[in-house]
Amino acid sequence: RSFNNINTKKVFKMVMESTSSEATGTGSAASTGAMVMIGTLINSAKDKFNNVGGGEIVSSITSVIPKGTQDVISDAKSKFFNLSYLRTPSAFFGFGEEKPFYFERTPSLILPRLRHNFSFFYLNYFVITTTLFFLTLLISPGTLTGIAILIISWFSVIRATKEGSITVKGLTITQKQAFVVMSIFSAFVLVYLLSNIFWWTLGSSGFLVGMHAIFRDASMHKDEEDKIEMTGDMSGDDKTMEPFLNSNLDQLEDIDVA
Repeated sequence: RSFNNINTKKVFKMVMESTSSEATGTGSAASTGAMVMIGTLINSAKDKFNNVGGGEIVSSITSVIPKGTQDVISDAKSKFFNLSYLRTPSAFFGFGEEKPFYFERTPSLILPRLRHNFSFFYLNYFVITTTLFFLTLLISPGTLTGIAILIISWFSVIRATKEGSITVKGLTITQKQAFVVMSIFSAFVLVYLLSNIFWWTLGSSGFLVGMHAIFRDASMHKDEEDKIEMTGDMSGDDKTMEPFLNSNLDQLEDIDVA
């Protein structure tokens, strides 16, 4: 009897573990399958969009934008999304520094620290927020399925208007009009699908970014943007710079002696 009880417990435990693993695998498979489907649909829609002259449509829309506005957008993109402003992990976490994180107890120094950290690490903060957004999106099969359906809808519209227009119950709709309607519809659908993800991402990333900005002492990097990069040929045969260099070297030696 005791042997049967032991076997029954073992069998029950094995069944429960198998059920749990199958449930986990099902959720993971659903997310993976949705991501594969979205990737395939995006590539197909991109090819169809290019085949029906999508590049020309984008060019025509871009040409409507005033030249001054295009310059402002280009300048902002080159200034704020320049990868040279993406700080290294050692600078972001303060590796090698004596005290990279601590709470500033002087009230007058808290605001300058926040201002400097937000201006110095803003691109890192943007990467953190974007990463959290996509990670949250990956674990939301319902949202991924909705986005896949939206992509299928775009694919259908592009295919239906490949001749330049489509007639629905006697009403002729041009390709440009169909794209405008689909863009407005897509905006509302994405707002509905991504609203929860957006607010969760904003809250979690805001907490992480806020903690880093408050506790990270990056005062040693305040003069980072004031550095002047000097380049040129300093070959040994050039004698024109020797008097200047020697005079400055003598001044430095005098300062050290003093």
